[in-house]
Amino acid sequence: MGFLPSVPADPIVIALLGLLLSWALFCLLTRSKERAGKWPPGPAPLPFIGNLHLLDLRRQDKSLMKISEKYGPVFTIHFGLQKMVVLTGYHAVKEALVDSAEEFADRPPIPIFQRIQEGQGIFFSSGNLWKTTRKFTMSSMHKLGMGKKLIAKKILEEFSFLEELIDSFKGEIFDCEPFKLKLFNMAPTNVIFFLLFGERFDYQDPTFVTFIRLIDEVMVLLGSPFLHLFNFYPFLGWFLKPHKTVLVKIEEVRVILRKYMVASRQNISRGYVTSYIDALIQKQSEEPKEDTISQMKTLLPPSLTLVMAGTETTATSLQWAILLMAQIPRAKVQDELDRVLEKSRLPEYEDQKALPYTNAVVHEIQRFIALLPHVPHSTSVDTHFRGYFIPKGTPVIPLLTSVLLDKTQWETPNKFNPSHFLDADGNFVKKAAFLPFSIGHRVCIGENLAKMEMFLFFASLLQRFTFHPPPGIQEADLDITPQLTFTMRPQPQAVCAVSRS
Repeated sequence: MGFLPSVPADPIVIALLGLLLSWALFCLLTRSKERAGKWPPGPAPLPFIGNLHLLDLRRQDKSLMKISEKYGPVFTIHFGLQKMVVLTGYHAVKEALVDSAEEFADRPPIPIFQRIQEGQGIFFSSGNLWKTTRKFTMSSMHKLGMGKKLIAKKILEEFSFLEELIDSFKGEIFDCEPFKLKLFNMAPTNVIFFLLFGERFDYQDPTFVTFIRLIDEVMVLLGSPFLHLFNFYPFLGWFLKPHKTVLVKIEEVRVILRKYMVASRQNISRGYVTSYIDALIQKQSEEPKEDTISQMKTLLPPSLTLVMAGTETTATSLQWAILLMAQIPRAKVQDELDRVLEKSRLPEYEDQKALPYTNAVVHEIQRFIALLPHVPHSTSVDTHFRGYFIPKGTPVIPLLTSVLLDKTQWETPNKFNPSHFLDADGNFVKKAAFLPFSIGHRVCIGENLAKMEMFLFFASLLQRFTFHPPPGIQEADLDITPQLTFTMRPQPQAVCAVSRS
């Protein structure tokens, strides 16, 4: 009997065969679903990479808007081997997230967040777990004062510390000293920490400084193109590094959270509930007893969500507000503040009605920056939408950037224009397409708090300070190109603050 000669396997050939096998399996698994109905149209995918060659991973939202010009407001896109449906424009997004809210209420399993949250928490969970966690969190935050006068008072108290910090930058030669935009992260971050931990932190506190650093580093890494590649091809995780670094830094955050959970158990034993973590501990004490490790695994995901998402969004929005006010004429805002408010008193949240232009500027900042371009949803059941069939479990991208820049909803969508929120008489008007916090069942849980923080911090800062570029830099030279992170952050740069007093 003859024997075939032994030929050493070529790793490249094996890899290529593996990729082709993966593609064939993907096509086989999706074909049966396609027979149930017509999928939305979209560009033809290439083997293995899908439509990634059509996307700028730094600005996926802009690439998807470009593709929608050809295929319409509902189209199919392939992120590598993952088939997704994209919704663009106000009407398509509203129809899905409001009119068909239950069908589009789930989240798809995103590899990096599966590693971080294990399908738990408020943001990336689905089904009954998500509904229960969200309901509990909203109830707890309401009891702790979110959206009430108590939290408004805390915001203004926090502003006094921020004002003191800004004043400390006065120079001996110039009337102002340049400082980095990241300084404005501190105040809104402390508001979230007050809700989470029941106390504020000194800006020099080592725990506070560590939290700020970790949040910053994680958000930058989450926007890395290599992390996107990990989400598209999780089996290549051994080859890619950013997701490993993210998990290390997330564990550092968990270590700090565990420390506060131990303190919260002591509060609960004395009958005190002064924070969200206290409320979580108390809630779990009412449930069937579990070992400490299991309890920690259940408690950490919602706390981690609020720490990371709750601090990043408002803090980054405030950075944008200051940068834009250093570049765009801010005199009309300050004239209105001077006219309506006594110089000795800080604005209150109820002053929005008497400050229509200031309120319009705050809203336009949030529209213009499109802070969070999209967070994927997924279909909870087989769904028919606008004549197309979308199988259960299909990832769906409601593209919020396309809503905030929708040409049918905004007169000058790509320009900063406060008149978008003003009528002919200068009164503030609400706009249905103003959806920076999304809409429907998955609307941002901290929307009311974020709106209050933005208005009070912005109005207080513009009342007390004038912001402009550092000496030698023209207003037009300030860079308003977004930086690539999990959110659309401004580029690191300096501004000056001059006290108006």
